[in-house]
Amino acid sequence: MRGTIVNVIAVIAGSLLGLFLKGKFPERLKEIIMQGLGLATCLIGIQMALESKNILIVIFSLVIGGICGELIDIEKRLNEIGNFLQRRLAREDDLFIQGFVQASLVFCVGAMAIMGSIQDGINNDPTILYNKSILDGFASIAFAATTGIGVLFSTIPVLLYQGGISLLAGVVAKYLTEAMIVEMTATGGLLILAIGLNLLKIGKVKVGNLLPALIFAILLSAFIV
Repeated sequence: MRGTIVNVIAVIAGSLLGLFLKGKFPERLKEIIMQGLGLATCLIGIQMALESKNILIVIFSLVIGGICGELIDIEKRLNEIGNFLQRRLAREDDLFIQGFVQASLVFCVGAMAIMGSIQDGINNDPTILYNKSILDGFASIAFAATTGIGVLFSTIPVLLYQGGISLLAGVVAKYLTEAMIVEMTATGGLLILAIGLNLLKIGKVKVGNLLPALIFAILLSAFIV
């Protein structure tokens, strides 16, 4: 859990710094920061996606996972959480939900979050999560400076998600093969790429509804590879 705690602290610190800088950023500077962050997010996603050894697993995972996610409407649930927090804070900032949802997905989706949590839980080695904390800390500065306080509340899913994986790492690790990790990483990379496209306002991908694809990437890898 040490790595997760450090990760949460890094996001809190970065968010607070971003909020401090928010009013000092002209609109055009905020826009270029979001574009830069969007491009960097796309690059990370592409690098992860290219690790796939079986593209069919990724394709079927996204299709099946997307159908399941759409039926459950995960994106709507995430928005409802953001709406609830927004109402509790009596804010009318439309960027609150965007900051909360996008930051939560960026910080939670990916091999670093999963494998870092597993390594921290099993081997008591938080090295991966420490490295992730640095990246998330800088990202949260840019997110908070442009979208506001919603980013600060992304620490809740980070704590629950990574902390939960660390606590259950002993069970999870027994079933994760190298092939599963590779295809899960590649699938997660495409979700990260979609987040980058959303940040660049190139499209509006319901990334939340595609999250089940990560589970199907593991399941399909177990049967196909």
